[in-house]
Amino acid sequence: MSYKDISYSLKKSNRKTISIFIERDGSVSILAPAPYQLEKIEQVIEAKRSWIYRNLAEWEDLNRTQLQREFVNGEGFVYLGRSYRLSLEEKQNTDLLLKRGRFLLRRDKIHKGADIFKAFYKQKGLKKINERIALYAPKIGVKVNKVKVLELQNRWGSCSDNGNLNFHWKCLMAPVSVLDYIVVHELVHLLYRNHDNNFWNAVDKVMPDYAKHVKWLKHNGADMNL
Repeated sequence: MSYKDISYSLKKSNRKTISIFIERDGSVSILAPAPYQLEKIEQVIEAKRSWIYRNLAEWEDLNRTQLQREFVNGEGFVYLGRSYRLSLEEKQNTDLLLKRGRFLLRRDKIHKGADIFKAFYKQKGLKKINERIALYAPKIGVKVNKVKVLELQNRWGSCSDNGNLNFHWKCLMAPVSVLDYIVVHELVHLLYRNHDNNFWNAVDKVMPDYAKHVKWLKHNGADMNL
């Protein structure tokens, strides 16, 4: 959909307020209450026009120098905020290992390098995220049903009404403190579905320094890729 020169995707739900997001790919998405008519949504877009322009310009600036990783000896790949050099191995039973401070990838699997790394992040990520959920869920007072680590397009995480949580495998590139923020963010959404004052107050109670993690994701998210 588009309004004048602003293209956007629209999703309606039982939420009470309207929210505008600049996604990680630079697209504009809008979440609106189901009763909202298109005219009212466009009024909000018009009121937020300067904010949208400013954030799109910032997104372009941050993504202009996005890293492009190659599967060659010495290339750096990030796991939990630390960069590990890649070493291509001639003989290795496992496709990918993190060992002796290096990522070890079978040389004959280079053509599947991205898929192999994604599988690594998903497998390791599920265990790590479940550990962080076990730490924070009792503090927030929520119970989690199922947890998955997968490809989430433009979101770091998502939650459903039945207590299921999903996390992007790219989250595992972030430092543990930032990963914790992503986990807390989704856990609090089990209490408050909107990003209203109640939501942010609940995040603040568990993680008073959450703002610096939001900033880190904003400035480093573009480089969390393969």
